[in-house]
Amino acid sequence: MFTFVILKILTLITSVDVSACFISIQGRVQGVGFRPFIYRLAEQFSLRGWVRNNNEGLTVYIEGEVSEIIKFSHYLKTQAPIASSVFNISIENVEPEGVTSFKILPSLNLSDEITEISPDIALCDACLVDLMEQPHRINYPLINCTNCGPRFTIIKDIPYDRPNTTMDIFPMCELCASEYRDIMDRRFHAQPIACNDCGPGYECWREGQMTGTSILDILDMSVREIQLGRIIAIKGVGGYHLVCDAGNDQAVKRLRERKGRDSKPFAVMFKDADTASGYVDISAVEREVLLSWQHPIVLLRKNKESLAGLVSVLNEGISTVGVVLPYMPFHYLLMERLNIPAIVLTSGNFSEHPILIDNQEAIRQFSGIADLVITHQREIFNRVDDSVVRIIAGSQRMLRRARGFVPDPIHQTSRVEGILAMGAELVNMFCLGKGSRAYLSQYIGNLKNPETQQFYNDTIFRFMQLLRIEPEMIVTDLHPEYFSTKLGHNLAQTLTSEGKRITIERVQHHHAHIASCMAEHQLDEQVIGVAFDGTGYGSDGHIWGSEFMLADLETFQRTNHFEYLPMPGGDKAAEEPWRMAISALVMAFGKDLNKTILSILSDVKPQQSEWIIKMIRNRVNTPMTCGAGRYFDAVAALLGIITQAGYEGEGPMKLEALTREGIDETYEIELGPVISFIPAFRAITQEILNGYDPGLIATKFHNTVVLAIVESAMDLHKRYSVDKVVLSGGVFQNKYLVERVVSKLQRNQLRVYIHAAVPPNDGGVALGQLIVAAKRREKYVFGCTGKSD
Repeated sequence: MFTFVILKILTLITSVDVSACFISIQGRVQGVGFRPFIYRLAEQFSLRGWVRNNNEGLTVYIEGEVSEIIKFSHYLKTQAPIASSVFNISIENVEPEGVTSFKILPSLNLSDEITEISPDIALCDACLVDLMEQPHRINYPLINCTNCGPRFTIIKDIPYDRPNTTMDIFPMCELCASEYRDIMDRRFHAQPIACNDCGPGYECWREGQMTGTSILDILDMSVREIQLGRIIAIKGVGGYHLVCDAGNDQAVKRLRERKGRDSKPFAVMFKDADTASGYVDISAVEREVLLSWQHPIVLLRKNKESLAGLVSVLNEGISTVGVVLPYMPFHYLLMERLNIPAIVLTSGNFSEHPILIDNQEAIRQFSGIADLVITHQREIFNRVDDSVVRIIAGSQRMLRRARGFVPDPIHQTSRVEGILAMGAELVNMFCLGKGSRAYLSQYIGNLKNPETQQFYNDTIFRFMQLLRIEPEMIVTDLHPEYFSTKLGHNLAQTLTSEGKRITIERVQHHHAHIASCMAEHQLDEQVIGVAFDGTGYGSDGHIWGSEFMLADLETFQRTNHFEYLPMPGGDKAAEEPWRMAISALVMAFGKDLNKTILSILSDVKPQQSEWIIKMIRNRVNTPMTCGAGRYFDAVAALLGIITQAGYEGEGPMKLEALTREGIDETYEIELGPVISFIPAFRAITQEILNGYDPGLIATKFHNTVVLAIVESAMDLHKRYSVDKVVLSGGVFQNKYLVERVVSKLQRNQLRVYIHAAVPPNDGGVALGQLIVAAKRREKYVFGCTGKSD
């Protein structure tokens, strides 16, 4: 794009000394210091004109010598602010106006078009220095500049100017105002600008009573409580966190008990990457991601069997630990004073509820949970959790898309205007279409409780307002009982009653998974889709989750899947994986199933086994599933790794943790349209009875799943001459599995696409729903109900 701009500029009349042009820039160019950057470039190359924000992007008028304009355009590409992102530039040659200087003009609101809104940006190095040295900002815990600080979490409307943020209630002091107006200052038009004299401050609460407002006193109290093994709640950028000493076993157990989070892994914050490297393996790529301007939580592999100095109850049975580095001023101030290597940093909520953002609600709800509650006075308008990523196959892969990445759009080649995709039931995120941009929401969560449902509903309307979108089409999952499906239909009825013409489209869950990955990579052709997850409503009425398909962005043909297994108790079998273990044994051994075989499930009482076997054989409350996640659950339970799941995906995660390098063996399976693991289950059972190493069994099972994927994909390639393979679904968060599948398929000359910016889990489903609906709308008469899966 920038090369194109330079070539366009070279077409300017060069027989005269002065030329001029308008440059329109679209992308993430507001709230990231782009206007002062443009100003300084213009000054550097003695160019005249102006720059201004509008709700479509940014417009620049420049005039001057052609050679200097060309230099200007080159630096526009190579020196842009780190958090900026440009996706389109257009240029118009015009007659010079004869202006004598370069200015920044006031923002304009031109239309219902919008520029990209910046995500929140981690504290920059320059502000970190100011935090220690700048007189009016020494120890100011909400310091920021145009290169860092809150953005999405404080914006209420566009354009991104201070009156449209939650900082509008804090008048700037004379010194901050002078910095804000000074084009050469790093805080020029930094909308959240503040200091010790005029900005929002911090408060400390104990048992509902305020105990301090001095930041130094608050830091001292926080350090003392943490080092005494107590729990504190700290208000962050997008919500509250609960914090304790990651090396104190009792403190971590107490936090689990109080939060209602029995076994789900906790993330930890280290002071810096060098400190973290003493506890986890950090590759060059992982270090780069840890230190990026987004500062996400990065899943890193333990470099010791147990993390010396950190407690095992952080992540028992898991080979990775989520690591995050300080990303807001308070974190740096706190970590600098602590004499422990790491703290637990977990979302300030109760299990499966949204992260808290309101001060008074936090003071009330955390009473009896946190020994101290640390608040600040800057309102959070848009709540957002920490993002979680993992390096898989050499690149960053999104697992939870939130702080630092939302609301960045996913650019499409199709028109997606006016489409609202409601997403899935678990790990929910919705998606809205604007022009050719798909806006995925932040991580919402599991739509199982009223609080999360309210958060979901409110956030949909906030995105509609912020993005200037009025839905014309609403897309839902096939599952009629999903809250997201019901809300989509209710919203359509409400908008219809208001005189708006709304159509409803339904998209099958696993087709949406594949379309999501296709949309991310801008694929618009037939592909081999492999969608592996725990559950999804199938068009045959069964529970799907191991789907091989020929798919495009409009429809799909299911070609292969794992053999259906009984799922005794329905959703209860996902919560109690031992039920799936018995199901696998019943399918594998039939009438030959006996007490010796059942004895490998040592934690399951004989009466429970008998009861489940009867349910399966009599088909009582026993739907059928081919979900790959349930297969992983079954093997994990057979190995005794897990009987009760404390969180989604616990069995598969703990099974992956047992895998080892250097083992290439597989189990026998029966390939075909229905892929049978019965021979594998028989062999696994015999190896367990013979006392084989669980790590060997776990690795061989993973290798067998890789075999099933690769052989099935290769067969489809040969039969249909399709050479692109798209992998999606929560199972493809498994690093061991993904890297081997990708490697083997690539060795067979197939092109493999996996998620990077969009989660492979159900968080990415809404994007797939959106693009499928858009393609159907293109094919059929706009406004008529499209073709559903």
